[in-house]
Amino acid sequence: MKIRLALVLGVLGTAYSISAQDTTRISLLFIGDVMQHDSQIKAAYNISADAYDYSSCFQFVKPYLASADLAIGNLEVTLAGSPYKGYPQFSAPDELALTLKDAGMDILVTANNHCLDRGKKGLERTVMMLDSLGILHTGTFRDTVERMNDYPLIVEKNGFKLALLNYTYGTNGIAVTKPNVVNRIDTTTIRKDMIKAKELMPDAIIVFLHWGQEYQSLPNKWQRDVAAVCFDAGAKLVIGAHPHVLQPMEWRKENDQLIVYSLGNFVSGQRDRYKNGGAMLKVNLTKTVLDSVSTTRIDSAGYILEWVYRTADAKKYYYILPVPDFENDTTAFIKDDASKAALKLFIDDSRKLFKRHNVSLDEIKTPVHAGEALKPEEE
Repeated sequence: MKIRLALVLGVLGTAYSISAQDTTRISLLFIGDVMQHDSQIKAAYNISADAYDYSSCFQFVKPYLASADLAIGNLEVTLAGSPYKGYPQFSAPDELALTLKDAGMDILVTANNHCLDRGKKGLERTVMMLDSLGILHTGTFRDTVERMNDYPLIVEKNGFKLALLNYTYGTNGIAVTKPNVVNRIDTTTIRKDMIKAKELMPDAIIVFLHWGQEYQSLPNKWQRDVAAVCFDAGAKLVIGAHPHVLQPMEWRKENDQLIVYSLGNFVSGQRDRYKNGGAMLKVNLTKTVLDSVSTTRIDSAGYILEWVYRTADAKKYYYILPVPDFENDTTAFIKDDASKAALKLFIDDSRKLFKRHNVSLDEIKTPVHAGEALKPEEE
C-alpha cells in the first residue's frame, strides 16, 4: 500500500512539474501621454553642447519601464524635425524618442489628435524615426499597403503573441494627406480589424484608444460604448489616452477583461491640478498550455502613480517621479514647498478617484528601484 501511494504521489508530482513548465508569463507596462510643450523643449536644451538631453527627465522612471517585458505608451507629438515646437502643433526633438528607447519603451502608439500637427511630412518622419530607433509603433501609416501589411501590430515576446490595435477620435480638424493613413475610431472598422487580428491567432488582443473629453475625470457614454464593441469583438485589454487627467480602471475578472479609460499625462508641461501626472498600469499575463490547448489570462494588475516635477529654480528642469520612490522624499530631492504640496495633492486626488471608481485594481506602492537622486544643481 505504501509503495502504491508513493507511486501515485510521484505521478502527481511529475504531472504538476509538467504543468508548471507549460505556464509562461509576460509583464506589460502601459503609460499615458508623452508630450513636449515649449517649456519642456527649452529645459532639455543644453546650450554648451548645442543638443537636447532628456536622460535626467526619465532617470527615475527608467527602472519601471525597463523592468517590464513590454512597455507601451502614447506618443502625442510628431518627430517632424526643427523648428521644435510645443502646443498647438507639436514637433519634438529626436532625442526624446532616443531617450524613451534607452529608458525601456518598446512600443509607441501614434494615432492621436496631434499626429498630423506637421502634416504629411510630420507623420512620415515620425514613422521613419521610430523605425530607425527600433521602436515598434502602430496607428499611423505612410500608405494603405503599409497598413495592410503591418496592422494589427503583432508582437512576440516570452512565448506570447500579442496583437495591438490603435485608433483616435480625430486629428484636430487636419485632413489626412493621401496616401497616409490615420486610424480613426469607427466601430465598423474596429470590428473588421478585430476579425483580422483573431485570424492571426494571438494570445491576447490589446486596443489602445485616443478618446474621451479632455480634463474630465470620468468616462463618457461614448467611451463606454466603444469599449463594449472592443470587448465584444475579442479584446482582453482596452487602454485609453487623451483626457490628460486620470480616469478610472476596471478589471472585470469574471470576463477576464481590463480597461483603463485614461492614464493621464506621463510627461507634459501642464502644471495645473489633475494634469501634472498620471499612472503606469502594470498587467501580468499567464499562458497555460494543457493538451495543446492554450489559455491566456490576466494574472495580476495594478497601477503606479507618477508625478511630473518642474524645479523651481532658474533652470526649471523636468523629472518624472514615481510616487513609490518620492511620496516621502527622504532624499529631499524636491526643494520647494509648493512642489511638495502639489505632489501631495496629486496623490490625494488620484487615490480618492480610484478608491471611489476603480474595480479590482489597487495601487502598487513598492519601489522598483531605490537609486540615488540626482540633484538638479549638479547637472
